[in-house]
Amino acid sequence: MAVQSNIDSVSLSIEVKSGTDSKGVDTYAKKSFANLRTDVNVQNAYDVAEAIKAILAEPTRAYFLNKDFIVETV
Repeated sequence: MAVQSNIDSVSLSIEVKSGTDSKGVDTYAKKSFANLRTDVNVQNAYDVAEAIKAILAEPTRAYFLNKDFIVETV
């Protein structure tokens, strides 16, 4: 059986400091931005994440480009 995959959706997530744990270690939560173009250029997504980071009050740690695929038989 042959299968194919197609990108269904793309989102950008940014890890933002949400507090500290009982040992004083920073904790992070992800803020996600959905409905990016499925053909988004990685550099453009990074540039948008940097622009968002610049206006956030809390520090950030990492950016994620999430792609969801539909896998189906052909």
